[in-house]
Amino acid sequence: MRVLLSTYGSRGDVEPLVGLAVRLRELGAEVRVCAPPDKEFAELLAGVGVELVPFGQSVRELVTGARPPSAADVPRFAAELVAARFDTIAAAAEGCDVLVATGLMPAGTRSVAEKLGIRYVYACFHPFELPSPHYPPSPRPGTPFPPDVTDNRVLWDLDAQKVNALYGEALNTHLASIGLPPVDNVRDHVFTDQPWLAADPVLGPWQELTDLDVVQTGAWILPDERPLPAELVAFLEAGAPPVYVGFGSMPMRASKDAAQVAVEAIRAQGRRVLVSRGWADLGLIDDQGDCFAVGEANHQALFGRVAAVVHHGGAGTTTTAARAGAPQVVVPQIVDQPYWAGRVAELGIGAAHDGPIPTFESLSAALKTALTPETRARATAVAATIRTDGTTVAAKLLLDAVSRERPPVSA
Repeated sequence: MRVLLSTYGSRGDVEPLVGLAVRLRELGAEVRVCAPPDKEFAELLAGVGVELVPFGQSVRELVTGARPPSAADVPRFAAELVAARFDTIAAAAEGCDVLVATGLMPAGTRSVAEKLGIRYVYACFHPFELPSPHYPPSPRPGTPFPPDVTDNRVLWDLDAQKVNALYGEALNTHLASIGLPPVDNVRDHVFTDQPWLAADPVLGPWQELTDLDVVQTGAWILPDERPLPAELVAFLEAGAPPVYVGFGSMPMRASKDAAQVAVEAIRAQGRRVLVSRGWADLGLIDDQGDCFAVGEANHQALFGRVAAVVHHGGAGTTTTAARAGAPQVVVPQIVDQPYWAGRVAELGIGAAHDGPIPTFESLSAALKTALTPETRARATAVAATIRTDGTTVAAKLLLDAVSRERPPVSA
C-alpha cells in the first residue's frame, strides 16, 4: 500500500502527519509527505526516514518576513496553492492508493485523487473547523463577518461563500483542464461527508455537533525519543521546576515585549523561567541565572519537568502539555487557539488568558490559577486519560479501507 500525506501549514500541521507516516510505515505501507519546504520540516522528516515532497512557499518566511501577507495577497496566494496541488501533489500521488489532506483549505487535493481514481480522506485537528449550528466559524483572513449576523447557520453559509470566492475560480479552471465537472461548494467538497478529526476525545470532544459523519481517531502524536540538551538538563536540575514560555510558530508581532512580560510575571510568582525562542525569536531579558533560553527541544520529555507551560494554544502543544500533566496558561493568537484555551480552562488543567496580548497583570493572574496545587492535581488526573493511539487508529482505518477496495488476488 502506498500513501501520500499532504498539508500546508506550520509545525502543528506537519508534525501530526509525520507521526501518522511513521505508524503507517511500521504497519508495512510506503509513505511520502507533501509539505512546505521549510528546513525544520525537512529535518523532521529526514530524522524518521520519510520522503518529503516540497510544496508551496516556506511557511516560516511567509509568517515571519518583514512584510507579512496582506488581505490583498490572499486571493493570489490561494490560487497559487490550488495550482501547486494540481501540479506537485498530483505528481506525488501517482501510484498511490490513498491521499490524505490536512492543513490550510486543501482545495484541489480531492480532485487530484478523483482524477487518479484513488481514495481521499480529509482530516482536521480541531472540532470547530467543521460546520455546525452550535458555534460560529473563525473569520478568514481579511474577510470579517457582518457584526449584525449572529445565526451560526447563516455564518457558516457565509463562510462557504468566502471559500468559494477564494478558491472557486482557480479550482474550477483546473478541473475543466482535466475533464472534471465544476464544484459549487468548495469547502464542503474538500471536507467530504465523512471527515476525520485527529484530536484527543478528552481535549477536543466531538459531540455530534454537525450532520457530518465525523470519524474521531485521537490526536496524531509523533513519539520523540531525543534527549534534552545537556545545558538544559543542567538548568532543570539546578533548582525548582521552571515555568516554560513559548509561542511556537506564532510571530507575536503585536506583542513585541512578550519575553519581557513573561519573565517578569513568572518571576513575580517566585518561579524560574524557561524561554523557548520559537518563530517569535524570544530571548532572555538579562543575565540572571534564574532564566534559560532554549531552541528546538523534545517537549514530550521537557513538559513533565516544568511547573507550568505558557503557550499559544496550538493543538499539538496543548496535547503534549496535557499528556505530561503540566498545568497550562494559553495565550491564544489565531484560529483554533481560543478553542484550546477554553478547553484547558473548562477541564481545570490551566487558565485561558483573556486575549492575544499578555500584560504583566493579565499573565500574572493566569499564572496564579495555573500554579495552584488544585490545578496541578487536576492536570495530573487528566493526563492519565489522554489517548496515545491516534496514529494507530488512523493507520489501520486507511489500511483496512484500501484492502477492502482491492479485488482478491487469484491463485
